[in-house]
Amino acid sequence: MGNSTTDISRFYIVGINYKKTDAAIRGQFAISAEQYEKLLALAPAHNLAELFILSTCNRTEVYGFADNAHQLADLLCSETTGDHASFMDMAYVKRGAEAIEHLFLVSAGIDSQILGDYEVVGQIKQAVKFARERAFVGPFLERLVNCVLQSSKAVKNQTELSGGTVSVSFAAIQYIRERFAALTDKKVLLIGVGKIGRNTCRNLVDYLGIRNVILMNRTEQRAAELASETGVAYAPLDRIAEHAADADIILVATNAEHPTLLRQHLEGRGEKLIIDLSIPCNVEKSAADVPGVTLVNVDELSKIKDETLQKREGEVPKARAIIAGHIAELMDWHAMRRHVPVLKAVKTKLRELHTSELYGRLAGEAIPPVSDEQIQRVINGMATKMRQHNQGGCHYIQAINEYIGTD
Repeated sequence: MGNSTTDISRFYIVGINYKKTDAAIRGQFAISAEQYEKLLALAPAHNLAELFILSTCNRTEVYGFADNAHQLADLLCSETTGDHASFMDMAYVKRGAEAIEHLFLVSAGIDSQILGDYEVVGQIKQAVKFARERAFVGPFLERLVNCVLQSSKAVKNQTELSGGTVSVSFAAIQYIRERFAALTDKKVLLIGVGKIGRNTCRNLVDYLGIRNVILMNRTEQRAAELASETGVAYAPLDRIAEHAADADIILVATNAEHPTLLRQHLEGRGEKLIIDLSIPCNVEKSAADVPGVTLVNVDELSKIKDETLQKREGEVPKARAIIAGHIAELMDWHAMRRHVPVLKAVKTKLRELHTSELYGRLAGEAIPPVSDEQIQRVINGMATKMRQHNQGGCHYIQAINEYIGTD
């Protein structure tokens, strides 16, 4: 694609999130690590060379350089259960500066389902790392993501936008606390120990004081490690029916393409609260019809409102001002990068001029060795003027005059 990835008018984001779609629909367009791998392998066939995909419980978004947003959506939908037409009917499309701002807002938690939810930062890092390792992150995306992460960190440190303890995992803890007067005798089964699962486990132990917790995970070793860290128990996933039957509260935070917890695991097993933190939903939908079972998903959890969220609302203007500053820095860098070919050409010409016969006669003496420091000083001055005044040709001539004058 040559230098086309330096043209930010070709930078798009196309996605769906919680604002227009419920958890069930988002599940049709969520992608697993295996699907992500396949999508990046297919990207060149779609004429896509620089992109990454963010898939969380709140959203599925594709960021990248393309001729149009449909290219990115077409790639995504080639591996999802939902189709391209349905996706575009619900999707938002942003381009250029608007797309850049969107990523900044997402990373700061301003666009999160629960305002200020900081868990998305780790998910962005992981999504970009995955794409970078497969050579789909070029200089612009690398710089963009670095600026986004710096901005997000500044928002977290300089505002109270993420103050308190409100996130999807903590919202689950609040829901449990509100539902049960006493928790010490409750048995909890937590399935899935990825980032959300780990946070949920620690919240169960630290905030609710529940110790009767059993962890399960597809990779049993990860469940064993977390169990050791938090002082709870773990069991192999193939014993899910036994432990689901025994549990009062079941939390599911897996990332499987198909349901992990099934209706048959729950029928005739008494009253249970089940909280599905997964997208796509990893609890069989018909489980909600089992007598005694209360099934809650991430959309219902996000409706929780408290004083912490009200305080966060007041921090949004401050966060937006920080973001605007970081975007301005990024755009300055991009403007400079646009001038790199011209600056390189001038640098080459100055070297040629320095060693030319005409320059020797003008200098009236033997030509001294080429001074890289002197040339670079002139180039730096030219770069500054180009950024400020955008008059490349004039600065080209001025740079040559300055070089001759200072020599």
